[in-house]
Amino acid sequence: MDRSPTTPGNAEWVPSADGSGVLRLTGDWTLPHFTELESRLDAVKPHLPERPDVDFNGISRIDTAGAGLIAVALGPKCLQWLAEHDRDVPRELRALLGTVSEAVTEIYAHRPPPPRDFGFIDLLARVGENVVHIWRLTLKLLGFIGMTLETLARTIWLPRRWRVTSLIYHMEQTGLDAVPIVVLLSFLIGAVIAFLGATALQRYGATVFTVDLVSYAFLRELAVLLTAILLAGRTASAFTAQIGSMKVNEEVDAMRTMGLDPVELLVLPRVLALVAVMPLLTFLSMMAGVTGGALVCWFALNISPSMFVSVFQTDTPIRYLWLGLAKAPIFAFLIAVIGCLEGFKVQGSAESVGQRTTSSVVQSIFVVILVDALAALFFMEMGW
Repeated sequence: MDRSPTTPGNAEWVPSADGSGVLRLTGDWTLPHFTELESRLDAVKPHLPERPDVDFNGISRIDTAGAGLIAVALGPKCLQWLAEHDRDVPRELRALLGTVSEAVTEIYAHRPPPPRDFGFIDLLARVGENVVHIWRLTLKLLGFIGMTLETLARTIWLPRRWRVTSLIYHMEQTGLDAVPIVVLLSFLIGAVIAFLGATALQRYGATVFTVDLVSYAFLRELAVLLTAILLAGRTASAFTAQIGSMKVNEEVDAMRTMGLDPVELLVLPRVLALVAVMPLLTFLSMMAGVTGGALVCWFALNISPSMFVSVFQTDTPIRYLWLGLAKAPIFAFLIAVIGCLEGFKVQGSAESVGQRTTSSVVQSIFVVILVDALAALFFMEMGW
């Protein structure tokens, strides 16, 4: 290329008789003339087809700034194609154009998407994306459940591989430490349910049935559901944060490097501990809720504790207790598995730990309520 001093470059669109044309580039395409070159390219952009023919022979000087302007005007793919297939382009210029087009392509790839208008079509697209996302989450959860059960079946017959110390520690952390909050909230909600029942039944002179309302609600549904939601917020988030922090510190990778199974070491003790303690927490929640309701009946409705216990024993079938307790291990297993799975999804930053912790709580509560609703329908159809 000519290295003698030249005037600022120019871009001119020269149409031809057949309707096509040529973009003729001349002059000095360097950084000192960046503003003038940009304005001249903007003037010819409306006339350019998708892949125009370009005449580079009139360029006297060019650097990466000028080549970048051309790449932005023509598009990096078009510039790359010209650099690879147009034999009229000088060899030095072809190499520069190829390098600049690759750089501009990488910049385009990391550019944030344009703002969306959130119209009807966009709304349908977002709904479809969310449906696909939920389906993928479901598949991952089912796969992780299968992996956990397979690891449990493989290690349950090998006592030397049991992590008893870890199991006892997590039983204390997830069970014993959760007793105060579970009992207190169950007691208060039992009192609230009794107040609501008394308010609704008093106008009919049937306040004695407040005992049935409290017993039915807590033994069948509220005790296990309340305990599951509390553990989803307290324990699932703790599992996610613990495993996520280990993932950030590369401790999980170190386990795999040493030939250890992270599912066996990290997941099984947490899952088994929660499955073991949640029925006990559910029973305590039942007793606390019924006690709260009994106190309200005593002080607000003049139903003595002996009368409350008598009505409770007479009207409440024992199967309600077993139905409530039967759901506790299932909820515990799902909460623990979701918390551990989200911990393994952490990507390596504190922000990712926070996102996955929030996701584990939301998913756990959603799954618990969904399974509880399905169980209620099943029990109703079975006449239980």
